[in-house]
Amino acid sequence: MTISLQHKHFVKSCSPFIKWVGGKRGLVSRLLPLFPSEFENYHEPFLGGGAVFFELYNRGLLKDKKVFLSDINDELINAYLQVKENPTKLISELKKHKQEHSKDFYYLTRSLDREANFKKISPIKRAARFIYLNKTCFNGLYRVNSNGYFNVPMGSYKNPNIADEEVIFNASEALQNATIKCQSFTNVLKDAKSGDFVYFDPPYYPLSKTASFTAYSKDGFFEAEQIKLFEVSRELSARGCKVAQSNSDTEFINNLYKDFDINIVMMNRFINSKSDGRGKIKEVLVRNNKW
Repeated sequence: MTISLQHKHFVKSCSPFIKWVGGKRGLVSRLLPLFPSEFENYHEPFLGGGAVFFELYNRGLLKDKKVFLSDINDELINAYLQVKENPTKLISELKKHKQEHSKDFYYLTRSLDREANFKKISPIKRAARFIYLNKTCFNGLYRVNSNGYFNVPMGSYKNPNIADEEVIFNASEALQNATIKCQSFTNVLKDAKSGDFVYFDPPYYPLSKTASFTAYSKDGFFEAEQIKLFEVSRELSARGCKVAQSNSDTEFINNLYKDFDINIVMMNRFINSKSDGRGKIKEVLVRNNKW
């Protein structure tokens, strides 16, 4: 039995408070029918923009369930924690960024992570920096160099929505019952139990050698990490978890998960410097069962 799009129990509409390349905001309505309608707790180890989490919350499918959200990106997780715990203070900081926004201010703010005392900056100010850069950088892309420094150039937005109060307050409400941690996806094995639903949205295996957007952390996410993710998925399956994963429709992924249920999903591709390189592209949703 899978999720019905006619689910009756809708609550306040919550949505991602950041843009995220590879995020599922535009795809979630096509993924929901492939998800289980009944499960115990929910785990999302590659949190990113959290579009799937927010949609499941909107539909009442996380009511009275434990939710475990995590990501290896510590600045992202700090932003989620501040949205959850200190939305009013965060919005106040974001309004300051909105007032100061300019090319000079963008690059000054971007350069802060090069400073030796960056981690000593208050969590609220770091979260405001993260969201400000996300709202004003090129295409909302998160990319770091080999030193872990954010290096995306400024975008060309005329009036970026830097301090979106309604979105942040709604997201804060949705996150109140979630456990949010900065950790590797392998840690899902510590918390996931039989009957739980685990959704993986990792950095995709590249369609070509030049198409990789895996510079999401300074350590990257390559073939070895994809194989480790497969091993984690297999372990979760063995203990009775319901597992789904989004990834690229490539020979490597299809061979790796040949014993799983593989579904083709069409996704719009926007991140390309040439307009003719954008359009619809095949993705896969891998499941350990048809439910």
